[in-house]
Amino acid sequence: MTATEILRKRVKEYIDTADEKSLKMVQAMLEVEEEYDWWDDLSDGAKASIAQGLKDTEEGKLTPHKEVMKKYKKWL
Repeated sequence: MTATEILRKRVKEYIDTADEKSLKMVQAMLEVEEEYDWWDDLSDGAKASIAQGLKDTEEGKLTPHKEVMKKYKKWL
């Protein structure tokens, strides 16, 4: 049995025991058009926030991970 056949068998087993919500999610994944781009579904505000984050990164406006962990350690 090839790796693909094993994978196909396991996926079928999952589908046979899946609830309706999971099945709808699988169906949606399989029906997505090849040209689909999730970026198009984002709000203008979300796109602007991402653009600002990328700009900040390019400008070196970052906080090192160690500093963030130090500041928020009490909540983790």
